[in-house]
Parts: sequence; structure tokens; C-alpha cells
Amino acid sequence: MGDLELLLPGEADVLVRGLRSFQIREMGSGGWNQQHENLEKLNMQAILDATASQGEPIQELLVTHGKIPTLVEELIAVEMWKQKVFPVLCKLEDFKPQNTFPIYMVIHHEASIINLLETVFFHKELQKQAELMEFEIALKALSVLRYITDCVDSLSLSTLSRMLSTHNLPCLLVELLEHSPWSRQEGGKLQQFESGRWQTVPPSEQQKLSKLDGQVWIALYNLLLSPEARAHYCLTNFAKGQLLKLQAFLTDTLLDQMPNLADLQGFLAHLALAEAQPPKKDLVLEQIPEIWERLEQENKGKWQAIAKHQLQHIFSTSEQDLRLQAQRWAETYRLDVLEAVAPERPRCAYCSAEASKRCSRCQNEWYCCRECQVKHWEKHGKSCVVAAQGDRAK
Repeated sequence: MGDLELLLPGEADVLVRGLRSFQIREMGSGGWNQQHENLEKLNMQAILDATASQGEPIQELLVTHGKIPTLVEELIAVEMWKQKVFPVLCKLEDFKPQNTFPIYMVIHHEASIINLLETVFFHKELQKQAELMEFEIALKALSVLRYITDCVDSLSLSTLSRMLSTHNLPCLLVELLEHSPWSRQEGGKLQQFESGRWQTVPPSEQQKLSKLDGQVWIALYNLLLSPEARAHYCLTNFAKGQLLKLQAFLTDTLLDQMPNLADLQGFLAHLALAEAQPPKKDLVLEQIPEIWERLEQENKGKWQAIAKHQLQHIFSTSEQDLRLQAQRWAETYRLDVLEAVAPERPRCAYCSAEASKRCSRCQNEWYCCRECQVKHWEKHGKSCVVAAQGDRAK
């Protein structure tokens, strides 16, 4: 990480361990602001690590200490604050804050969390590793799906609706059998992905059903032959065409290994002669978003009280407190770190060319050369003097 190391490993561990969920009425408070600063530091350190190919220590800490759900809950809480509290706050008669920046920080909090999650999981330096991880997770998810279909007759109606109508799992499983992403030809040899790695299949074993193929067939059997699932699955022309592709896979060799698929073969023979069904327009049931529902129930009828509490105790800070908070923000958003992690180089305020020189007085504007700075002074001069005076006052 070099000269731009922002957090030592021990410091990052302490900050991640300390992450917690805040009640909506606490947003903008001292403790909440401290966590916002900690998140920004973790965010910048994660970007530095990824840029310098230092691995993903922040990601490991978030996963190890189980803080991803905490970040997700904070995202939802901020969204609820923006929808339920912020509009009420702005309409209060005595809402006349001396400075709106503390309120802006609450609104900005959502972007801070999203940036952190995006950085630790999706930075371009980690794409190859992420793709392999996603592939392994997808294969494990296939096994989980098969176990869920074992209990298909006892699943809730909303779950069945998502499986059969929203995602049309039977047709997706047919696609998986057709493309078999866990099998490949490498150097003229058949390989299958098992136990976390690609393994060459001996010629004598190539007719043997792989574990993942078996999982797909069992899931299809459960979804298509279960009375509960068949009652809710709409066999349209498209679905019928997709499912009849399975007939080509149901060879004697496969039936010898999975004799119960003979029942599926009989179902497909009957389906080939049956008329397709028109698309259903039934009521679709969805599960309630649990975190959102819980937060809304906890604060129902309290939105105006929360807004008044925040106006009185959080957003009506004294000038001294505001200066102290501004100093803390300045220490958090270090310019050298922000410049290092910026996706693009600064642009000249006058000609928009890539810039390397900054206004020495206010530090706010960038220029590519002295000539552009002089030409831009007529426009920039007034704000530059005001900004410089503000810095001296601190």
C-alpha cells in the first residue's frame, strides 16, 4: 500500500467490528457520524488495496465479522429515512438550520455504503476471482435448489409462484441440461467440475451420470410430477416446446442409472399430445421485504416525532460543534487519498484538458497551465477569496 496507506490492519479490524445498525431516529447523531466516517475510511482503504493488487482484506473482514447484513440494513434504513422522515423534517415550521451539510451527509450515507460494497466485491482487479467464485456459488445453489424441490408440496404459494411463474425454473433447468456448464472439452478430453476443480473423466466413466446432471434431473422430476407444482405451472406453447427437448436426453443408459425418470418420460409423452395452456393471469403473491417491514412497523406513526427529535437534537448544531465536525470530515476525506483513488485525472477549469496544478489559495480548482488559470481568474476570483477566508477562519 505504500505511502498512501490509510488504515493499519488492526485499525481496519476495529472499525469493521464496530459497525452496527442505528435506529432511524439516531441518523445524523454523533455516534452515527462516527460510523459514517469509519465507512468512508474503509471505502477508501478498499479502493487503495484493490488498485495496488493487495488482495481484499476489507472484504475478508466484513465477511468474517458478519457485517454485510449490517450494511444492507443501513442501506434500507437510510432509504426509509429519505422517504418517511426527510419530507416531514423540511415541512416543520421551525426548520431553519444554520447549515444543511449534516443533513446532506445522511443522504450521502447511502452512496457511501454502496461504494464500499461495490469496491470490495466488484473491483476490476478482482473480476477473475469473482467470476470463479460466482461459478462455484451457482453450482452450489443448484444443489440447494434441488433440495428445495424435494419439499415442493409444502412450499408457500408465494415461493411456488416465484419458482414456476416469475423465474420458470423448469425451462431454466432444461437450458442447463442443454449447455451443461459443468462439463467441457479440454485438449480432446472430457472434463467435469467437481469438488471445486476441473477433473478429467476417464473414457470408461464418460457414460456415467455426473452429480450435477443428477441434481438437475431430480429437480425437474420434482417440479413436473409434483401435484402441487403441476397445479400452479402454466404449460404454454413455449414451456411445452422447451420441456419436450428432454425426450432426447432420456436414453436407455440414463434410465438405467435413474429408473424413476421413466415416470418423467411418460409425462413428456402425454405432454406431446396435450394442448398448450393460455398464459395465466392469476394474482401473483410476493414475500414482504422483511427488513423494510420491520423498520416500518417499529417506527409507524412516529415519523413526525422522529423529525422533531432530529431537528432539536441532531441538525440544530452550534457553530462550534459544526466546526469540530467539519474538521473531522476534513481529516476523513484526505485529499491525497481521494486523488489516488479518483477514476480520472482532474480537468482544467478553463479548457477541460487534463490538469496537474491546483489553485494554491483555495485548493478547489485545477488548471493545466498558468495561462488558463489567469484567463479563468475573472470567474474564479470571487469564490476563491471567500473560500480562502473560510479556511483561515477555521
